[in-house]
Amino acid sequence: MKEHDFERRYTALRKIVDRRIATLARRGKPADLNDGCHYVLSAGGKRIRAVLVLLSCEAVGGNIRQALDAGVAVETMHNFTLVHDDIMDHASSRRGRPAVHVRWNDNTALLVGDSLMGLAYISLMRTARKVQAPLVELLTEGLIEVCEGQALDLEFEGRNDVTLREYFTMIEKKTGRLIAVATEMGGVIGGGTSRQTCALHQFGRYLGRAFQLQDDVLDVVADQGRFGKPIGGDIIAGKKTFLLLKAAERATGNDRLLTKRLVRHHGAVPPSERGRVIAEVTALYRRLGVIAEAERQIRRNTTLAVGALGALPRNRATGMLRWLSEALVHRNS
Repeated sequence: MKEHDFERRYTALRKIVDRRIATLARRGKPADLNDGCHYVLSAGGKRIRAVLVLLSCEAVGGNIRQALDAGVAVETMHNFTLVHDDIMDHASSRRGRPAVHVRWNDNTALLVGDSLMGLAYISLMRTARKVQAPLVELLTEGLIEVCEGQALDLEFEGRNDVTLREYFTMIEKKTGRLIAVATEMGGVIGGGTSRQTCALHQFGRYLGRAFQLQDDVLDVVADQGRFGKPIGGDIIAGKKTFLLLKAAERATGNDRLLTKRLVRHHGAVPPSERGRVIAEVTALYRRLGVIAEAERQIRRNTTLAVGALGALPRNRATGMLRWLSEALVHRNS
């Protein structure tokens, strides 16, 4: 398949997912709750996790229609985590629109997130009965690890001694786990062998690492209009990203003093100072070469992800998975 053929098929799969997701959103009373769920589910997005379920199923010989409801379940669960993350991170926007807690309030946003979790399980239970039990186990264990990853992320904001090893543990849970759930789930639905489903899990694990590293980079270099949320948010929030931790390793002299201040910074930057701080830290990252190092790490993990696909048959779906891996590395939002 050629590049435009991959893009066209991805768009087609995303539309299939969008149509099925639209059937989940409920209308009626209580209006704030149901309107909030519809607001989240209708916001679009790349639907990466759902498409990964479909392609992973097809890669081992299954039919994407068998995996559609499971794909919607993973995507809906992902949206649940975003709603709650935005509350905890005090994020004002998501996908270019006000975050749910800003559009309504914190309490409504909490209930919207909880409802989305329930809707995810409703969708999952529409899959074939013979695979429901392993799918429920995968999604539930994945959800717990996502929560653990988010808790670690919050804990790190108040610590001055976070290591890169701890950072990678955190992102594998917070970001990578649900992506690995998506790919492994697709393999289970498609009837893959244990070797194939293990390979798909590894593919998702490495892809998740690359995806989060790319998010760290985009936070400082992306175009805000395309990124869908304020640039420099991680810097202002005091997040212990790969960029900050690697900068702390490399810095000397005055740069070392600046990185120490950043590591100890726990998100108390006055609004009037935010632009200056973001510009100063971005310049530091470029000076120390940590953005380039992050890009090397992204490439390394993407290569490992693609390598894991060697255990699968060479077909249209595995070709799509390879293409999607590369597309995520070069995304700008």
